[in-house]
Amino acid sequence: MDGDSQTSTYDVVVIGGGPVGENAADYAIRGSDRTAVIIEHELVGGECSYWACMPSKGLLGPGSALAAAAALPGARERLSDTAPDRTGVLGRRDEITGGRDDSSQVEWARSAGIDVIRGHGRIVGEREVAVDERRIVAREAVVVATGSVASIPPIAGLREARPWTSRDATNLIDVPDRIVVLGGGVVACEAVTWLLDLGVRELTMVVRGNRLLPKNEPFAGEMVADALTARGADIRFGTEFESVERPDVADTGYGRLHGGPARVTLSGGDVVEVDEILVAAGRKPATRELGLSGIGVEESGPLGVDDHMIVPGHPWLYAVGDVNGRVALTHMGKYQARVAGDVIAARAEGRNLDSPRYSAFADHGAVPQVVFTRPEVAAVGVTEEQARADGIDVTVADMDIAVAGTYLLDPDYSGHAKLVIDRARDVVVGATFVGAGTAELVHSATVAVVGEVPVDRLWHAVPSYPTVSEVWLRLLESLR
Repeated sequence: MDGDSQTSTYDVVVIGGGPVGENAADYAIRGSDRTAVIIEHELVGGECSYWACMPSKGLLGPGSALAAAAALPGARERLSDTAPDRTGVLGRRDEITGGRDDSSQVEWARSAGIDVIRGHGRIVGEREVAVDERRIVAREAVVVATGSVASIPPIAGLREARPWTSRDATNLIDVPDRIVVLGGGVVACEAVTWLLDLGVRELTMVVRGNRLLPKNEPFAGEMVADALTARGADIRFGTEFESVERPDVADTGYGRLHGGPARVTLSGGDVVEVDEILVAAGRKPATRELGLSGIGVEESGPLGVDDHMIVPGHPWLYAVGDVNGRVALTHMGKYQARVAGDVIAARAEGRNLDSPRYSAFADHGAVPQVVFTRPEVAAVGVTEEQARADGIDVTVADMDIAVAGTYLLDPDYSGHAKLVIDRARDVVVGATFVGAGTAELVHSATVAVVGEVPVDRLWHAVPSYPTVSEVWLRLLESLR
């Protein structure tokens, strides 16, 4: 860094201190004498560390462990209760998030040679960012990694009722007795899973479409819906909020009940009275107040980029993670950040960008994701419907998961798997696994999709016995 008290100069300036911004800064300067700074107005570590991935998986883990034990004779007899201990679960969640103390993350950044500035970063010119009265100038690049924020649909009375968003759900302190969840995607399904674990008595899911997890293969949403219904969830498909009334509203903070009971009128006229409302109806890129209009970039909607993660027309400006609208997943944002960091480093050193490492192509059709419901949903690539819409002539391997490894996990194991194969190229373009223990299957499928491994070659990738991964052999056998 150099400059006076009001102006500082770095090689790389990153706006947004989540894991995506951290990776971009780290890769851009690692092993060099270049300098970087992260500008963050909340917590270094970002949404994932304190309000999303990490606390949500912390909340889901105990219920999953108890369900696994309850499935096995010899273990189930030792269980006095299959419901997780509420105090223990929330305590573990707080341990994972560090009580929303980001000091260890700041320490990591500084140990990596990255400075941290607290405040809102605003682009005020080419390679120039303002934080209050301070100006920060970038020699090489400005990287926007501001993520996304929860969307609240424009429904009468909903915003005024101060509904929970995902931040409240992952940081809950009060467990509502009755709750209505708006949405049927990943956030909604995972939240419903842990809310039921923690003892919510009445839980209603309001889903505009006709299935859960609509971006996945249909069987995935069906199996998750069946499991949630069996645990007591009331899922209303083809239904929407019409209006919300909550006379006693209070700004009580994350995870507290935000006032008294609410009355939610649904399409069709039904009224649901609840103690809390959780809105899990999507997210939108956090591009407001970045000053983008001042450099000729649209402020509403995602910040579009090419595969180098560069904003077209602004060769010094990069956007990575949720903010660019490509894929709203932490691991894919970190992938984009690694690409962007490598591109910045290469350009700073005068190297060409011919290598595949400088182009983010995986998020066009090889995106892996795990939904940590019970059962788990693990998928990568395209669904059969998406492949056919893209004009691909596909063949499909589709079957229940029933191998020795699953029987050892649970004598009554229930799971399903599907491969989508491009017939012309004889390569896997999509894979979906649903069932306990399937989260660890998705990386092998990701390698197959990204590597475009011919199906005949996959025959020689022998699964270990007795594991759930033996389903790969059964799927390939079905294609013979």
